[in-house]
Amino acid sequence: MLLLALAPRAWLRLPQLKRLVCPRTLGGDSLRMRCQLLSRQGPAETGKQGQPQGPGLRTRLLITALFGAGLGGAWLAARAKKEQWRQQRRTEALRQAAVGQGDFSLLDHRGQARCKADFRGQWVLMYFGFTHCPDICPDELEKLVQVVQQLEAEPGLPLVQPIFITVDPERDSVEAMARYVQDFHPRLLGLTGSAEQIAQASHNYRVYYSAGPKDEDQDYIVDHSIAIYLLNPDGLFTDYYGRARSAEQIADSVRHHMATFRSVLP
Repeated sequence: MLLLALAPRAWLRLPQLKRLVCPRTLGGDSLRMRCQLLSRQGPAETGKQGQPQGPGLRTRLLITALFGAGLGGAWLAARAKKEQWRQQRRTEALRQAAVGQGDFSLLDHRGQARCKADFRGQWVLMYFGFTHCPDICPDELEKLVQVVQQLEAEPGLPLVQPIFITVDPERDSVEAMARYVQDFHPRLLGLTGSAEQIAQASHNYRVYYSAGPKDEDQDYIVDHSIAIYLLNPDGLFTDYYGRARSAEQIADSVRHHMATFRSVLP
């Protein structure tokens, strides 16, 4: 009788004992109860005891993305540092070549006397050529002007002064230079002078030039070096660009020099 009286209370507490092991009998009710208890357990509970579960797919993807971003950032930093080191070595080598160290004294296309000190504090792109040049000089001056226009269209960048120095003083007078430069850019400055003055300026920038033989019309071609020179605001030669360099490449280089420029003058 006592057992019968206690039995209902025991049965009422049975649902709370989720992890009790049922008697190992072959009875259908006991087997079904064990299956129900096991089915309520989570995946971790039904797995092997003591075996930790690894990180989820989302966690692994996040870790992989962070690791990749770290590697990418390190590679970009190393590349930028290498490019800066390469540019510094190039600039130092150019300065050791003593290009553009001397001064010049010439006349601009308005008849005003000009020397290198007049352009102190300005970035300068300079080209040596002659007004009777059939194709190369106009092409290079047009490229120089494109660089100037690209840079002057960007707010915050200083203006670049374009300069054209003749290597043909016999024919390129002040008046001839004035007619020539007006076809390119309103700020393009044409410089000319005596044969001795042109020779001195060309020598300072290591520019080669040589007039060819005259034909029956007294016309001739001047063979000369083809390069656009960049001078920084200290008046120092900073870089040069040959025919293979595009206007976009030159503009990128000038931007870089502007960003890294530090004056060495007192």
